[in-house]
Amino acid sequence: MKRKVDYQWRLAELMAARGLHNTTDLIPLLGERDITLSRPQVYRLVNQRPERVSLQVIAALCDIFECTPADLVTTTAADVRRRKTATEPGSNVVSLDRSVRPRRANILDE
Repeated sequence: MKRKVDYQWRLAELMAARGLHNTTDLIPLLGERDITLSRPQVYRLVNQRPERVSLQVIAALCDIFECTPADLVTTTAADVRRRKTATEPGSNVVSLDRSVRPRRANILDE
């Protein structure tokens, strides 16, 4: 069975719990760990869900917030249900007799 995997990026929550409310507050903390990111990059890292993050950045964030990667990223997985089709056995679709067709109606003016 197929599974749908999703994740939630929780950097903003960790920053708020630590009392960091501006994204620019994170720049010097990353700089102390030899991670150089611009202000727009840090803003996107905090406020958007990243597709790719280097392990160095994740390690630096875990060191800053004294957490594990599991605290930074929470994952969920759920089974994907298949859609039923009409050709599957046991479906509630009735087959029609195609040999019988209705007669065409003739409308007459009175």
